[in-house]
Amino acid sequence: MRIGILGSGDVAKSLGIGFRGAGHEVMLGSREPQKLASWIKESGEGALSGTFDETAEFGEVVALAVHGTSAVNAVEIAGIDHFKGKVVLDATNPLDMSVMPPKLVGGLGSSSGELIQKALPAAFVVKAFNTVGNAQFYKPDFAGGPPDMFICGNDANAKDQVSRICKDFGWNAIDVGGIELSHYLEATAMVWIITAFAGNHWNQAFKLLRKE
Repeated sequence: MRIGILGSGDVAKSLGIGFRGAGHEVMLGSREPQKLASWIKESGEGALSGTFDETAEFGEVVALAVHGTSAVNAVEIAGIDHFKGKVVLDATNPLDMSVMPPKLVGGLGSSSGELIQKALPAAFVVKAFNTVGNAQFYKPDFAGGPPDMFICGNDANAKDQVSRICKDFGWNAIDVGGIELSHYLEATAMVWIITAFAGNHWNQAFKLLRKE
């Protein structure tokens, strides 16, 4: 499958590594595609770079790995029509990076996931891979077994596809509901961020434990 990833930072590259590991063709999109030359060389055949619009057009599935507060602008630059009918994996968190730890921007009704879905009415946005650090995206290895990836979105088929991606990456997917619940997943990301900063625990992930 062809995967387009909007972004050129560590989150985008880590998603790219995962998708390449799962056997997919991957294009990373950037305002300056030439700066991805070293990543392309390291990733080998099947790894490409392009502009935002080239990447959105290329992907059968498109992942968003830009700064959360810039996500809507990024999809507008990429061209709304390029997302029509596609699953859009939203890995963004809308963070105010002027302070450390960063602060969450937005709330119910104005979460990054909801704003992206509103900007892409003909696409199927699924929030995922936003509640863990990018170093653990692919094949996480924890003593307690595979961790859980919380996802949300409005389309059942799209969530099934993202759940399969999570499984390929080594995660159990837990569907929490519609895209209107994105704020809660973005707030969960803040729990990860705050505890990581407080104890220097960057290799951590969530697991939902249930008792019968």
